[in-house]
Amino acid sequence: MELSTIRGLALPAQLSSLPATGRFHHPGDAELRRLIPWFESPLDFLTTTGQIESESGSLDFFAGDPTYAFFREARGSRRETPVELPWLDVEQALLIAVNRIPGDDVALALDYRTDASDPRVVGSDFWSDPPRCAWRTVAPSFSAFAAALALSG
Repeated sequence: MELSTIRGLALPAQLSSLPATGRFHHPGDAELRRLIPWFESPLDFLTTTGQIESESGSLDFFAGDPTYAFFREARGSRRETPVELPWLDVEQALLIAVNRIPGDDVALALDYRTDASDPRVVGSDFWSDPPRCAWRTVAPSFSAFAAALALSG
């Protein structure tokens, strides 16, 4: 199977196969709350590579602009030290779920800083420290995320 690449990042093989099987869909708000109890806003899953590419393009808008520093998004290539959580390195991330309610500006992302083939899943947390976003680990890998939500290709 040929892997899809978006923004220079290869989608995990399991994620590439899920849309074709119809399995990459929203598991329901209750299931997401079970997996991510601290995440308070409803999300919509991005179910096509086109949606992932389009929404992930928004990461470039906020990174590096001091006006939007509360999002804690940065470009790793422009830093002298590695970008670590609670910051998101936008050059090493793809969005896979975004806010359902316009203006909430929350998301789940694949974070390739841990593994190029099975990246961890992180979520934006505006609730623990309301003035600033903290990107937190949701699952150590996409495969663990998919297993926790009973998604399989």
